[in-house]
Amino acid sequence: MSAGLILIVVVVAAYMAAHVLFDWLGRRFLIVSGAEYLLLGILLGPEVSGILNATTVGQFAPFMTLALGWIGALIGAQFRISELMRIPGVYYRVAFLEAIGTLVVTGAVSSLMLILLLDASIRDAVIAGFALGTIATASAPSGIALVSRELNRRGPLIQQLEVATAIDALVAIVGFGMLLALVHSAPLGMTRPPTPTEWAVISLSIGVVGGALFHLFLGEERDPDRLFIALAGALVLASGAAAYLRLSPLLSTLLIGIVLVNTSRNPASVLEVLTRVEKPLYYVLLLFVGAAWTREPGIEWLVPILLFLAVRVVAKLGTARLAARMQHTLSAVGPMWGRALMGHGGLALAIAFNYQLLEELPFSTIVFTAAILSVLLTDITSARLARDVFRSYRRRMRHALNRKVMVGDSRDTATGDELAGETMSDVQTEGSR
Repeated sequence: MSAGLILIVVVVAAYMAAHVLFDWLGRRFLIVSGAEYLLLGILLGPEVSGILNATTVGQFAPFMTLALGWIGALIGAQFRISELMRIPGVYYRVAFLEAIGTLVVTGAVSSLMLILLLDASIRDAVIAGFALGTIATASAPSGIALVSRELNRRGPLIQQLEVATAIDALVAIVGFGMLLALVHSAPLGMTRPPTPTEWAVISLSIGVVGGALFHLFLGEERDPDRLFIALAGALVLASGAAAYLRLSPLLSTLLIGIVLVNTSRNPASVLEVLTRVEKPLYYVLLLFVGAAWTREPGIEWLVPILLFLAVRVVAKLGTARLAARMQHTLSAVGPMWGRALMGHGGLALAIAFNYQLLEELPFSTIVFTAAILSVLLTDITSARLARDVFRSYRRRMRHALNRKVMVGDSRDTATGDELAGETMSDVQTEGSR
């Protein structure tokens, strides 16, 4: 049986298993679907069974590049300016402080670990450490979405988490894209290779120009099939150009998504097309990412990876709490709200896979393995952690309501979410002054 036929059988079987078994597991045990495809890819890859060898995986590289581009565009489509302006600025300040804090703390500690444990040079350690920092910053919203039905979506906690996951993705993609521009190797045969600043401009220009061209040709299109074909073509072109130039497809297609939802007259149709294809592409990407994994000889690489996982947890919890305290929103979202940001999904894997594709970058296997292990662990635990945060939030709101009733507050019929909303309104009023 050929490798291609085996792959088709495996994908069909995995798809059926996900919809029958893992969908039930997700509802029953709060397990985010995705880890099963990653494990399946590892089992089929060269490190275990060898059914999918490196050559077979390499033949699907264009498809995987498209999957990276699709993830970037879908994240970019969240940033529609008209909708972003309706959200109070305090949510963005908390989110940016948390995201940048996680990036800096995890990146710095990871760099130090590589220097001390693996005797890495400062340059190599900083590059790999910064890449691990961008991976650590990403937070998957899937675990939050799985249990968020327990809360009013207008409540401050849900809104803060939605903003935080979007900003985490933005900071992670932009940070990784700037890293690739900064450490870009000089192309052969060029008398004067572009500077890091010029590489950054090239990376941004691919996305802006691609989004502008798509808008000019199909900005008014509403037919879903035509939109899908045109959008897939635009993302293939942009992500392929970025990958060929050894830049980040995620950054270029992120800008395409931002341009499209802010210039098109039917942004809902664009977002619907992107969302409709997200799951199949994501699952197949997980399968190939697992198959592309290889391990380092020896076991000394395991210690930095385990330390990275621990540092990310501490950084997320610490920076989330500190950011909320600095913006005086800690009473509204709770001291442990950062636990809901522990989910680590497709964006983290996309960044790590993009890093591994560039052979000249240091410690690529360690960075790739750290992301895979983190996703496997958090897919199992993220929904439960988010549920604990939500339950703690509701207990605090009930307690606040009971105190208002006991003191005879005239608004004794207010709900918990409304009380938390009052706290956020007070913070926003103070900030405007």
